Parts: sequence; C-alpha cells; structure tokens
Amino acid sequence: MSHSWPFAEPKDMPVFTTAEVISGEDWIFFVTHDEEDGYWQFHGAGDSESAQMISFAKIYSIDPKLAELADLPLGWCAWRDSQNEPWQRKLNSRTIK
Repeated sequence: MSHSWPFAEPKDMPVFTTAEVISGEDWIFFVTHDEEDGYWQFHGAGDSESAQMISFAKIYSIDPKLAELADLPLGWCAWRDSQNEPWQRKLNSRTIK
C-alpha cells in the first residue's frame, strides 16, 4: 500500500532521535518542531544520551503515526503517554526566545 508523504519537509531532511528509538528498544514519546531552525526531534520515553540524526523518511518508517503531527507548528511540541494514546500538543516551553 502506498501512502503519500504527509510532511512539508523533504523525506531526506535530517531529524534528531536516539539510538534506542532507531533500534526499536524505545518508542517515540516526545516530539519537537524547533522554532529556531525548523528541525524536528523525536525523543523516546526512556533516558538517553545517544542522540543521532537520521532521515525524516526513516523516522516515519519507524512510527507511521507521526503523520498525525505533520501540521505541528514551529515552536510546538507533542507527546503521548503510550504508543496507542493520541498525541497532545502545546507551545514548547523549552523554546528559546
């Protein structure tokens, strides 16, 4: 089955995540769409110091439910309490002004 690309950013855009999310040891709990540079970050539920960059297409293939965040504005974040819960959104209080 073919799905159209839901994001405005290109598939090959680098995004930040962790080794644990990439390996499947952790699931995506927290997402930011950075206001300063437009980059996306995909954080797992567990603690990790192993930040890595992968393509947007790769992170999307890991969790296709990320399509629900395609319209997440710059400077906003989203989170969910489990992989099966709906995303919640708010202006990211971590955003540096």
